[in-house]
This record gives sequence, structure tokens and C-alpha cells, in this order.
Amino acid sequence: MHQRAVRNLAKLETTQARITRLFDAAAGGKNNFLADKDTVRHFDQATPALTNAARAVLEFLSRMIRHLATVEGIDQFMIVGSGIPSGLPAGNRLHDLARRTAVSDPRVLYVENNPMVVAMAQATIEPFTDLVRVVEGDAREIDDVLRDHVVQTFLDWDRPMAVLLLSAYSLDDDEHAHYVIKRLRHTAPADSFLGLLHTTFDGIPPELLPAIRDMLTMTLPHLAIRSREEVAALLEGLDLVEPGLVWVPEWRPGDGDLACRDEPSSSGNFGAVARIP
Repeated sequence: MHQRAVRNLAKLETTQARITRLFDAAAGGKNNFLADKDTVRHFDQATPALTNAARAVLEFLSRMIRHLATVEGIDQFMIVGSGIPSGLPAGNRLHDLARRTAVSDPRVLYVENNPMVVAMAQATIEPFTDLVRVVEGDAREIDDVLRDHVVQTFLDWDRPMAVLLLSAYSLDDDEHAHYVIKRLRHTAPADSFLGLLHTTFDGIPPELLPAIRDMLTMTLPHLAIRSREEVAALLEGLDLVEPGLVWVPEWRPGDGDLACRDEPSSSGNFGAVARIP
């Protein structure tokens, strides 16, 4: 584990912003660098929404985990591209929530392509629990992810699980995005669930779009942005859990979930959970 963490850190890029670190910085986490904090400041100067959007996304992820564990009875999770957010309160990271709410000891497998996130999690989470694993992988290389030895052996592929695809923002080719969803749908056992988070421009006022597009071109040039109709197409044929594909603050909100509640579209993200037949 130590050698793997060292290799990951050797590939670490600290001078350019990365989307998972951006959300971590905006939510007050520690898994980010100056470049990420600077980008958050630039975005907030254009439209003061990124910080609230990041919190809305974290609240959605927490609600999704709780629902899948308590209502659907899921006790194993493969979480792809969450960044293992450090902006969540202590004891409320995604695997903590799964452990507290699942009916049995849940297994949580994180798949991350960010070397810093992988190395930190392997050093600070794995040594303290046998129920969490972190592997290096990228949604864009989904075949390699699914062939990974830890992925194949840590989870029980004969029982239902939840596959949470939180890095759809990296799938900027539509055909490949559909392929990734198809591979996950057909690989997951029957009665599993697919969770999806996706960035959109649908809620941005037209007068702000040019500035936002210019900033993304400079900071996150390959970020995939899709309309609600395009995101819905990725989920075609699946049975969506109520309330369906909605702005993330609208997905089963709790009383304490306040981020972007008054203006859900300012979250900039759609979310959905679907049953895999």
C-alpha cells in the first residue's frame, strides 16, 4: 500500500485545478491546492454560486447513501469519482454514512483518478478498517476499472450493490458516456442501483454563460456539460427512484439540507438514482 501511495503522489499535478478538488475547496475541505482555491475565487467573482453548489452536491451524496442503505437495503457501494470529500463533517464521510445506516457492515469501494485523493485515503482510511478500499481508476477507462483485482474481489458481484457514478463530468464524448453507463448496467448484479451526478448549464442565466464558458475553457477545458434531456438519455431504459432526475437539492431533501434550497438550479447539477433490473 505504501509503494502504491508513493507512485500516486509522484504523478500529482498541483498547478492546475481539478474538478474533485474544486468541489472540496468550495465546501471547505482540505484535499485541494492553491490552484483549486484560486479557481473557486474566480468562479465566485463571476457568479457567487460555486460554494453553495458544492455544499448542495455533498448534501445530495449523503442523502443518496442514506436512502440506498436504509430504504433499499444496500450494503456494498462502488463510488466512482467522488474525490472522497473532506468537506463533510467528521464522521460523516460517505463510508461513515454507509456504516451508520446500513443493516449490516457495508463495504465501500472508492475509485479515484486523483493521485492525491488516492494516496491520502489509502494512508488515512484503509489502515483503520477492513470495510473500505480505495483503488486508482478512471470512469473513462471503465473496462480497466472493472477488471481491477480489488474491484473484482472486494465486492460480492453476486449480490446487489450501488454503483455511484459521480465523475460523469469527465465523459465528454457522448458515445463513450453511453458506453460507460451500459457497461455498469450490465456488469452490476440484478436489483442493483446506479446513482448519477451530472453538471449542467441549464440553470445559468444566458447573460452569464459567455463568462462561465470562457472560465471553464481556461480552467477545466474537458468538463462535460449536458442538458437535462442529454442526461436523461444516459439513463434511458432504467427505472428511476422517485423523484427521478432532478436538481440535486430536490432529490429527497431533508430539513437540514439548506444549500441551494431556494434556487435549486443554482446547484448546477442534476442527480438521479436508478434501479438496475
